[in-house]
Amino acid sequence: MKRNRIYCAVVAALASVSAHAQTSEALAPNTQTNRAQIETIQVTATKRTESIQDIPVSVTALNGQALENLGVDNFQDYVEFLPNVVFQGTGPGQNEIYIRGAATTQTSIAVSTVQALQPSVAFYLDEQPVSMQGRNLDIYATDMERVEVLPGPQGTLFGASSQSGTVRMITKKPDHTGFSAGADVDLSTTKDGEMSNAVEAYFNFTPTEDMAVRVAAYSDKQGGWIDNILNQPGEGGYIGSAVVIDRISGGVLADPANTPVVPPKNDGLTEDDFNDATYAGARLGLSYRADDWDLLVQHTQQTLETEGVFAYDPNLDGDTSTNRFVPEENDDEFGLTTWTLNSRLAQLELVYTGGYLNREIDSTIDYTGYTNGGLFAAYYVCNHYETETPADERCLDPTKFYKEQTDTTRLTHELRINTSDEERWRLTAGVFYDAQDLETVGKFQLGNTDLSFFADQGRTTVGTDGINSNGGPFESDVSFVNDVTHTIDQIAVFGQLEFDLTDTLTASVGARWYEIEDTYKGSTTTVDVSRRVKAFGSLDPDELAAVGEDPDLINQAIANGQLEVDLLDENGTLTVDDVIWKASFDWKVTKDILLFATYSEGFRPPVTNRVGGGLATNQSGAFEGFRIPVYSLTDTLDNYELGLKGDFLDGILRVNATAYYSEITDLQTSRFDPTNISFLVFTDNVGDAEIVGLDSDITWLATDNLVINASFSLLDTELTRINPELQGIAPPVGSELPYSATFSGNLRARYFFELENGYSGYVNGSIAYTGDRLAGMKMDAYVLEDTTQLVYGTGSGLEIQQEADVYQGVTYTDSQGGQFAGGRYVQKAYTIANVAVGIQKESWKAELYIDNLTDKRAILNIDNQQFTPKVVSNRPRTLGVRLSYDFY
Repeated sequence: MKRNRIYCAVVAALASVSAHAQTSEALAPNTQTNRAQIETIQVTATKRTESIQDIPVSVTALNGQALENLGVDNFQDYVEFLPNVVFQGTGPGQNEIYIRGAATTQTSIAVSTVQALQPSVAFYLDEQPVSMQGRNLDIYATDMERVEVLPGPQGTLFGASSQSGTVRMITKKPDHTGFSAGADVDLSTTKDGEMSNAVEAYFNFTPTEDMAVRVAAYSDKQGGWIDNILNQPGEGGYIGSAVVIDRISGGVLADPANTPVVPPKNDGLTEDDFNDATYAGARLGLSYRADDWDLLVQHTQQTLETEGVFAYDPNLDGDTSTNRFVPEENDDEFGLTTWTLNSRLAQLELVYTGGYLNREIDSTIDYTGYTNGGLFAAYYVCNHYETETPADERCLDPTKFYKEQTDTTRLTHELRINTSDEERWRLTAGVFYDAQDLETVGKFQLGNTDLSFFADQGRTTVGTDGINSNGGPFESDVSFVNDVTHTIDQIAVFGQLEFDLTDTLTASVGARWYEIEDTYKGSTTTVDVSRRVKAFGSLDPDELAAVGEDPDLINQAIANGQLEVDLLDENGTLTVDDVIWKASFDWKVTKDILLFATYSEGFRPPVTNRVGGGLATNQSGAFEGFRIPVYSLTDTLDNYELGLKGDFLDGILRVNATAYYSEITDLQTSRFDPTNISFLVFTDNVGDAEIVGLDSDITWLATDNLVINASFSLLDTELTRINPELQGIAPPVGSELPYSATFSGNLRARYFFELENGYSGYVNGSIAYTGDRLAGMKMDAYVLEDTTQLVYGTGSGLEIQQEADVYQGVTYTDSQGGQFAGGRYVQKAYTIANVAVGIQKESWKAELYIDNLTDKRAILNIDNQQFTPKVVSNRPRTLGVRLSYDFY
């Protein structure tokens, strides 16, 4: 069995390797052997500055020089070199991070700001958490000191959303040693795509002895490679199908097989290479030092503008073509101000840090595919309710769009103390406060305006509480509105104590108490969300009746355990509090070898559902008697790991690994069942899961001129329990978690050589492999494939792994008259190779590089938000040149 093979690999690896800690290729001299050594990075993973090789924590870190060597500009580039990290999403600014296989299905980007899971991986810029559900902040990696990735639960020190790991981007701070400046220019061309160009610069100066200022600025225009081609029905283009519309609408058309369908047109929108992305921004930092304290204030301002989409239609020829029917764009701007004050009080270090984030998102998304999945599809595009003659039935242009305006603010404060590193016992303790506020207005065009009902309507929302748009009216072609305010307030007290039992043996224990208040307010076109949530919090019979629920049936559902409402108060605020723990032992076998064992806990807070408590529209099959949860439950992760960290052969070989076993209880997932519960999306708990894995990294200084690094991840994920209401919808017990490859790994090498007249050169090469992964947490691939065949006249050609004989969540049969099986799409394995050659002298460097040398079109994600699969792929082969110059 695969599980047995994993266990054997774990045991074998622990016999000879050490805890996962990827280092830079920077070298340090060994005075005893006159050979270079691998440099050890200083990290702040424990909220103290310590050597990465001396802390009993699994950490991956690349310093700024290594990031530059690898050509890393954003976190997606960095993930190529992290086998245990997965980056899933639909393009820049629209991604989610998963670590060590603890992955699930997140809400589609179209409604992620309204109804999405909290992240399972916390994302930080320096000391400030900047995570956001479904749309992690996409920070351009310019002027970075290092990037740290902490796999496994980090909740005791880093709080909520550190369930399976934490990612920290650490910026370069103002330098008090004096003046410096530098600039980098990058120009590249992509096969079958546009040119790209980037400029980065920094400037550091010291106005006084006590003050230093650093400014970094950047502009990066990334040319597209996806073509929006002319829609040609019958040649893989969008035909449309009354059979699909009738099936998902419950059989409303008299003769769906012969009902005419008008396919959408995109004549005015065809464009080659239309998926452009532009990053532009600046960061200003000021550092002031006095006798016993120092202050750092930084402000980062960035805009990210994208056009088009970053996925192709597999039903079309080639792997760079799509059919889109609405001009799509995503404007994402944020301003982040952070501050850190350090002081000393006798032997105590006092640290006060905080930050204020303001993010604005303005998006337009093609929503035409909703016709292929929405319960009321026939109502939106067909005239069956306007004609009494079946022969006159027809379905009109299905073109639809979704527009979103979202404003997010986040204010954090943390005050902590650190005792002296020289003592036998060391304490880090603090208090943390976090206030998040998300205000969003999402406007949908769902109905064809040639139909009488949609001819002239400016929809308003039904409620008045927490409305960001003042309730409308909206544009005449807007037929549905989400208007929601989501507020999350958190307070926590944390601490971690280390005690040296002997000179070589240390024990540590950490804990965090937290309380989170989640308030969900607002309205949709059809639902007063505020009143509904309050009704389930108070269980007032009149209020339940006012939101369309039978009080007796609701109380009965609560009594039999079908619904839980204990976490809601009468005002509709969801409150959760708990204590999580971490404990470890580490043994310094020699000055170069560290062994450790760790137990840690992580969690992800519950999410209130905007239509919680409602009955499924379709009451047959798996949905008989089903009610949408009022909120998802907290999901928790208990983690056990063993690791070693070691340098061998006089510091020229570093072999690191961590073996771990994780148990997830009440794993959260996003559900979108349009054929059964109208268009509505909600969060739920799929069940329990187990993960067994091994992360390993080897760095070898083969010669003073050649550095080789290899890293890999082995994973065995398994669902161990499925909630009854998800039987036949989610994969069965024993199935793999999504997006989790059994094996992933990479190999990197950097060779230096000397030239005449003070010049030197280098060659970089890397190759990264990612194994097969399954897409999503719902076995609907055969349903989607059948829809693709009917709507486009051809299938997607994507591989499906069958996991059940019958897909019970959908009660209709396929187009051939058979019952749908259950299965998920397979995101096939891929290998990416990069190469670069450069020359440098003193302060300048020039480099020629080729990314994606073999022009591999990898399947990074299969996006189903259009109800037919779209493939998010990597950038094709790219040839470029980088130039840099530093002034000192």
